Amino acid sequence: MAATADGNKSYFDPLVLARLSNLYLKARWVVEGMMSGIHRSRSKGFSVEFEEHREYSPGDEIRRIDWKALGKFDRYFIKETEDETNLRATLILDGSASMDYGSNGVTKFEYASILTASLAYLILKQQDAAGVATFSDKIDAFVPPRAKRGYVFEILRALEAHRPAGETNAGKILQEIAGKMHRRGLVILVSDLLDDTENVLNGLRLFRFSGHDVIVFHVMDTAEIDLPFDGNILFEDLELPDLRVTADPQTIREVYRGVVNEFIDHVRKECHAAMIDYQLVSTATPLDRALVSYLGWRA
Repeated sequence: MAATADGNKSYFDPLVLARLSNLYLKARWVVEGMMSGIHRSRSKGFSVEFEEHREYSPGDEIRRIDWKALGKFDRYFIKETEDETNLRATLILDGSASMDYGSNGVTKFEYASILTASLAYLILKQQDAAGVATFSDKIDAFVPPRAKRGYVFEILRALEAHRPAGETNAGKILQEIAGKMHRRGLVILVSDLLDDTENVLNGLRLFRFSGHDVIVFHVMDTAEIDLPFDGNILFEDLELPDLRVTADPQTIREVYRGVVNEFIDHVRKECHAAMIDYQLVSTATPLDRALVSYLGWRA
């Protein structure tokens, strides 16, 4: 695969990734490409090598210092047990029919699947625990978080088996999943959030009330954000096919963009108020940006 002019874009371009044969290759391509770029740039601010270690703090037992790490990094690190270090991440992927929309060659579901797979690959690579749930109006698959060799393939099988269909009921689903989680951890929701907004936010707040950290990746198609069409267009609701509207985008574009921006701003504001990390990504956004935002949170 040829690199583009910037040298790295081909690793992360959603259109390029969509041509790869399976989800494992896509996830590995994204994560390995991102890590390669991090090492080359010697970026500071976060580390990709924090599994089983944390920096020494006054009061820590000297016998737990990793002297090999001192020689390598010229800093003191403490070895921790698996129970102390393992993050437990549950990735929740929206697989409803609205996610099947795509205007630029990649649907929201394809993009979200690659993003979810890449996050799972990265989390497991760091020797943390990862699991996944897919849903529409019900939980279609639930793979509980584990940190073991080869577990990524079990997660990827669940992702690859899902096809976007059905209406969404994210608020109810988030409550159900919260009931399955008996240990505190990280919850990552990947969704277009096209549902009753307050129900979704209440579901996310429930995780925070239970002591979980929460990250939301709000996936939208570029056309959903900008409404770039011309001429009379027949718009059809993917979840309610009988709901159809014919309109001239040029006459409604300004009002439409205002409504969309208001929706995005409201979700972002409410997430921040609940100490939930909110990330808006379009299906044209290179995948590394989403992963770097996760690593920034992890640091």
